[in-house]
Amino acid sequence: MLRNHLRRDLQWLKRQARRDRRIAVALLAAVVGAWGRQLLPGDGPVMSPVLVAISIALVMGSGAAWVLSAYFVTRSLRVRREPVEELRWISRIGRGKEWAFCSLSAYVAWHLLQFVTALLLG
Repeated sequence: MLRNHLRRDLQWLKRQARRDRRIAVALLAAVVGAWGRQLLPGDGPVMSPVLVAISIALVMGSGAAWVLSAYFVTRSLRVRREPVEELRWISRIGRGKEWAFCSLSAYVAWHLLQFVTALLLG
């Protein structure tokens, strides 16, 4: 009886992990598209060195989180057959999804900084 419950729970975790991997890949693609759109060269307002430093730190943080997320997602492409390896696979996907959300939140913080700066200077 216990074995059936564990097997059923593992199957549920694997389904959830596949769903989380799709979410992580979509977030990674969205962040790349958003950064590509935002960082096109253009005439921006002149900002103070502190705001430039914060902006660069947010861009670098988002990039680092994106790379970590992509690493975890690509490490989860192969499914393992042993239950312990499957649990590691599931945890990698979860960490990849968390880092994808971290990358997105750094982008949102950067965008909010740009908005507030434009609002205060304009």
